[in-house]
Amino acid sequence: MSAHDALPEVPQQLFIGGSWRDATGGGTFAVEDPASGDEIARVADATVEDGAAALDAAVAAQKDWAATPPRDRGEILRRAFEIVTERTDELATIMTLEMGKPLSESRAEIAYGAEFLRWFSEEAVRIAGRYSVAPNGATRLLTLKQPVGPVLAITPWNFPLAMGTRKIAPAIAAGCTIVVKPAGLTPLTMLWLAQVLKEAGLPDGVLNVVTTKSTGKVMGPLIADPRLRKLTFTGSTEVGRSLVEQSAQGLLRVSMELGGNAPFLVFDDADVDAAVDGAMLAKMRNIGEACTAANRFIVHESVAEEFSTKLTERMQGLKVGAGLEDGVDVGPLVEEAQRDKVAQLVADAIGKGATVRTGGVVPEGPGWFYPPTVLTDVPLEADLRTEEIFGPVAPVFTFTEEADAIAMANDTEYGLVAYAFTRDHARVIRVYEGLETGMVGINQGIVSNPAAPFGGVKASGFGREGGTEGIEEYLETKYVGLAF
Repeated sequence: MSAHDALPEVPQQLFIGGSWRDATGGGTFAVEDPASGDEIARVADATVEDGAAALDAAVAAQKDWAATPPRDRGEILRRAFEIVTERTDELATIMTLEMGKPLSESRAEIAYGAEFLRWFSEEAVRIAGRYSVAPNGATRLLTLKQPVGPVLAITPWNFPLAMGTRKIAPAIAAGCTIVVKPAGLTPLTMLWLAQVLKEAGLPDGVLNVVTTKSTGKVMGPLIADPRLRKLTFTGSTEVGRSLVEQSAQGLLRVSMELGGNAPFLVFDDADVDAAVDGAMLAKMRNIGEACTAANRFIVHESVAEEFSTKLTERMQGLKVGAGLEDGVDVGPLVEEAQRDKVAQLVADAIGKGATVRTGGVVPEGPGWFYPPTVLTDVPLEADLRTEEIFGPVAPVFTFTEEADAIAMANDTEYGLVAYAFTRDHARVIRVYEGLETGMVGINQGIVSNPAAPFGGVKASGFGREGGTEGIEEYLETKYVGLAF
């Protein structure tokens, strides 16, 4: 059976104003299976006119949606959570076919992504302000929260559900309408989600999904439209910088979740086996195609050999193959260009003196596969020290002093997440206070949690998604002075 035949039924048109429609002019583009390169679907390729229609629909729905009781907004999200959870297997197949990750990884993302629907269904009824007495006693000060207004969300390909739900759910909970532009490599998951939200009772126009291969051309006019009030983006720092510049003219509220270069520190007193367990999670979640993926393993010289040997053994035990196959741990990378980038970074490190402990060779045959790879003796001048790898490659660097490890960790323009393994409680405080990142995992390899604020500092962006902070990104603060 071909990948196309395995694809569950999923909409392939634009979702605008509660209706499915073809792109103006009927244009489409192909969605391919990374495991084979075969086309699995053709989705609508939106035009500038289609983008404008989506924003028109969001603007038209904004007033009524903002006035909808918070409980009603929350109940729609709760129903959507239940539907997504019930249909996990269906969505996992779609996600694996378009993105490449194994079914186990797809199911894990669905569980994670669905939690944003549940979390923000509960936060909708907790939007609150405050009431106080002016210092002179003459007036009363009322502070309230109101939806910021129509939102444009641009989401990436690596977590096609979760990167959508953690933007869509708080927007809906806050009373904002939204236009979503999913990544061209993985649009099917978002189209499927739009269908689910409609089924859950979301009114027409509150969510609009525009698929296109011409992101800048179609989204640029929306960003420049004065009716748009917020832009939220997850993707590369390079694109994020450009979007911030574009948004400045309209003084939009902006949230940017951008690139990462996560350090993974292992100190001399660490439980090495626990550190290896954490490394496998931090490195191999989503085949390494995650902004939170450990990019640099900074290991104390006294435990570096033990850590590297055990990590190599674990990486060698992973099964590589098409994501729909039984027992597969590592699927293909999302496209040929991504695999070529990973291969080039590894070749550069080897050319500068790194030692290959396992992997490091592009396999023959169809699909964009790259083997789990461990590199030791990696020189500081290797490109993968400063560039985000976004693949299953673990480079190991060494250090001698704690201060040196923290300095190495901070020696990057990025500041999304860092990981550290140590059993010294005093060191834990010194490390998490000293690391220049928005998130830190101590003795654990995963930090993402819908109940916690996700986001970075420096070139990793600004704004937070998840936690109680996540809904604030979609709310404006209004102050009212009450005389009496």
